[in-house]
Amino acid sequence: MVDADQTFVIVGGGLAGAKAAETLRSEGFNGRVILIGDEGEHPYERPPLSKGYLQGKEERDSVFVHEPAWYAQNDIELHLGQTVVAIDRVVKTVRLGEGTLVHYDKLLLVTGAEPRRLDIPGTDLAGVHHLRRLSHAERLKGVLASLGRDNGHLVIAGAGWIGLEVAAAAREYGAEVTVVEPLGSPLHAVLGPEIGQIFADLHAEHGVRFHFGAKLTEITGQDGMVLAALTDDGEEHPAHDVLAAIGAAPRTSLAESAGLELADRAHGGGIAVDTSLRTSDPDIYAAGDVASVEHPLFGTRLRVEHWANALNGGPAAARAMLGKEVTYDRVPYFFSDQYDVGLEYSGWAPPGSYDQVVIRGDAGKRQFIAFWLKDGRVLAGMNVNVWDVTDPIQELIRSGARPGADRLADPSVPLTALLEGEDG
Repeated sequence: MVDADQTFVIVGGGLAGAKAAETLRSEGFNGRVILIGDEGEHPYERPPLSKGYLQGKEERDSVFVHEPAWYAQNDIELHLGQTVVAIDRVVKTVRLGEGTLVHYDKLLLVTGAEPRRLDIPGTDLAGVHHLRRLSHAERLKGVLASLGRDNGHLVIAGAGWIGLEVAAAAREYGAEVTVVEPLGSPLHAVLGPEIGQIFADLHAEHGVRFHFGAKLTEITGQDGMVLAALTDDGEEHPAHDVLAAIGAAPRTSLAESAGLELADRAHGGGIAVDTSLRTSDPDIYAAGDVASVEHPLFGTRLRVEHWANALNGGPAAARAMLGKEVTYDRVPYFFSDQYDVGLEYSGWAPPGSYDQVVIRGDAGKRQFIAFWLKDGRVLAGMNVNVWDVTDPIQELIRSGARPGADRLADPSVPLTALLEGEDG
């Protein structure tokens, strides 16, 4: 039973933390809610940082989860620009960097992830960038506009979602773009080579140059400014700026020093939580990018770094903290926008986990749905410039149905009908 004398502390000032605080109040919790974030900004959403805000199509204020006044109105105690440096699980306190101790009855860790760094010479030059925080996006927005005006060159290390979305934004500003990727196609770790090639073609049509099968080995410069990016196969790419988009690492140091169980690297690392998002300590929960969840649908641990996981995971953890029955089994979901292509992806099907990719629609026109199958079962689906189909795709994944490749590929068969029977 939760009473009004209890204090719930949320460490992490992003979307998951803000939605958790909102849920605690909407579920009737009357105790103290303390939200601690290490950025000076109020909690904000990250997708606009590589999409609408970066492109100059959305205003800065549009990224924030709530109006600043909302927190005081809902009696949420905000500590912005504060870092939690230690958790004492015995006396149930967190210690801030300036020494303040904050008591908790329940603790939620939503510490997120941080960009992986290029471990090569030259990363201290002024023109080397990462994209994770609002301050990064503000800086990069100005850089792209300047590159566009001056016909400047941007080299991007990594052809994942961030790399491709920034490439699209840079081309819309008019900058020259080269993407260096060690694998043979963009988005390989998520989509595999079959669908990755579609995005290679899309970006090539918009003037992006790809250098596959290579890694950056050095960034050269003069007077602190970038001049070129070198790769391990001897190529030299002229560059005025370089973006490191080689993935993100879960911010687990706080949990690790507190002795909480962590997931192994094979499961993406992160803080290990059960299906109710509870850690190895019964009074500590974790959600969002940092949490590795025992997923009942896929039968493995999953750490998901996308917007929807923060949006839904924060509220789920809040309900679990309140003692409610929670099973966090949502189908992973994310979206992306690149040029005139919009997509939504549902499920989990990394290379090696599937044995077939089925296309429904016209991949050449980039208006299709792709399904990843294993033994006939749908593991994942991605709709590209086809809308209002996420719910039936997720139902297909949840159901374990095996509708048959021919029916999956046939646009005349409604998606909802695929649940009704299997191919003979």
